[in-house]
Amino acid sequence: MLNRRALIGAAAASFAFAGMAQIPAFAEDWKAKYPEITFAVIPAENASGVNERYDDFVAYLSKELGVPVKLRIANDYAAVIEGQKAGNIHIAYYGPASLSRAVKVTSGGVEPFVTTINSDGTVGYYSVAYVKADSPYQSIDDLKGKNLGLVDPNSTSGNNVPRFALDKQGIDPEQFFGKVVYAGSHENAVSALDQGTVDVAFNWWNSENDSNLTRMANKGMAKKENFRIIYKSDLIQGSPYAYLTDLPADLKQAITKAFQEAPQKDKTAFDKLSDGKDKGFAPVTTQDYKATIELIEFVDRLKRKKAS
Repeated sequence: MLNRRALIGAAAASFAFAGMAQIPAFAEDWKAKYPEITFAVIPAENASGVNERYDDFVAYLSKELGVPVKLRIANDYAAVIEGQKAGNIHIAYYGPASLSRAVKVTSGGVEPFVTTINSDGTVGYYSVAYVKADSPYQSIDDLKGKNLGLVDPNSTSGNNVPRFALDKQGIDPEQFFGKVVYAGSHENAVSALDQGTVDVAFNWWNSENDSNLTRMANKGMAKKENFRIIYKSDLIQGSPYAYLTDLPADLKQAITKAFQEAPQKDKTAFDKLSDGKDKGFAPVTTQDYKATIELIEFVDRLKRKKAS
């Protein structure tokens, strides 16, 4: 649910997918059919940042699965969705909305299996609207005629949740703002705000010390004190990792096991994924994203209504 706060206690952590069936002796030899696994990530940051964040984790997966895992850095969210639709991407990291879009366009051919657990034990994150700290804007209402920075049409915190929230306020972004700009990534949206290209930008946020902005600050790309939050959404379901539904069962089990054991088996690689802010992985299913699927259907109806 968009407003569900899921606390993952010790019982859930000890679950560790224990209910998964053991791989039968006669299981398909998936390594013959899948001698290489392709893993893609939506572009939350620039290509070099994605590569640096995931290179150790991909090496860990290669070791655990016993076949090479290749990282594919996508230009946009749609490229990851289309890659899974074509069967060329076996594992993908999504936001909730892009996962929901993938589930719809593949008719269930993609299924989420884990999401991350925040440092405080919760699962999920928020959409926030940033303005420059020295700007006069205190609320969305103050920004009429100004420029809005969004991330990507398939971004949850950077497009779908903002459009839903704005619609609840009776605001049509294309009519209310002077210009609506899709920056292409979360980093680009913050940079556009910093450079004055836009006056407000939506982005993802977990906590005061864990957000896209803090990660950019850690890399010297932005100064946290230069920005201020004027809007924060309800809690959004966590961003999932998903594999192709028709992968062999033993391969899916091996992938899930590798993810679940990563914090213990290769803590350095795991910590790089979140700058050390996440505790581990929690199991998820498509049903956990029912509210997000309904959200993108709502946004699609808004688009059709404007086009008619």
